[in-house]
Amino acid sequence: MNAPLKTLKIDFVSDVVCPWCVVGLGGLDTALDALKDEGIAADIAFQPFELNPQIAPEGENIVEHIGRKYGASPEQSAANRAMIRERAGEVGFDMRMTDDSRIWNTFDAHRLLHWAHETAPEKQKALKQALFTAHFTENRNLTDAGVLTTAAAKAGLDRAEAGEVLASGRYAQAVRQAEDLWRARGITSVPAVVVEGKYLISGGQPASVFEEALRKIASEV
Repeated sequence: MNAPLKTLKIDFVSDVVCPWCVVGLGGLDTALDALKDEGIAADIAFQPFELNPQIAPEGENIVEHIGRKYGASPEQSAANRAMIRERAGEVGFDMRMTDDSRIWNTFDAHRLLHWAHETAPEKQKALKQALFTAHFTENRNLTDAGVLTTAAAKAGLDRAEAGEVLASGRYAQAVRQAEDLWRARGITSVPAVVVEGKYLISGGQPASVFEEALRKIASEV
């Protein structure tokens, strides 16, 4: 296969408890697969964004959380989950959130993602996907070090080193600085897909939207 004619730099700003980020990543992946024949590829880095940085260590029930944060009734929350589950299924992701699922603090997950990008950037995406699966498919506690190190191992990263990163507090300052940077650049909701540092594609878009946008960007840069 010929080398790509154009490799776009993409910063995928997101949280691992954001269901639309699952949908958006799936749409982006599908679009990039379709664009390969046109010589367009991407170098994707996952950037941190916390939807609920102040959430308690024990997390919060998803129905109570959505009701408190957005004013949604339990019925509205269930309908939204069903709709998102369908959209996720369209990109091959098995989303199994229920009325008993919980929302968690994700700061430690972002520290692990930062570590992956620093030490094995080619495995960062696999870690992101493993964290999505742990939360949305397996309904695991994302503040639990065992859950996080298991996700790291599934991504091909060193489990023991992942545990050391979590125990040491390593990369905490770097993650805070990255979060501040993206907020300063105007990112207030996720997923935010920033291409070449200046083009923004917002939300869990379908593949066709990403494909059209990336094709246009590739023609301009």
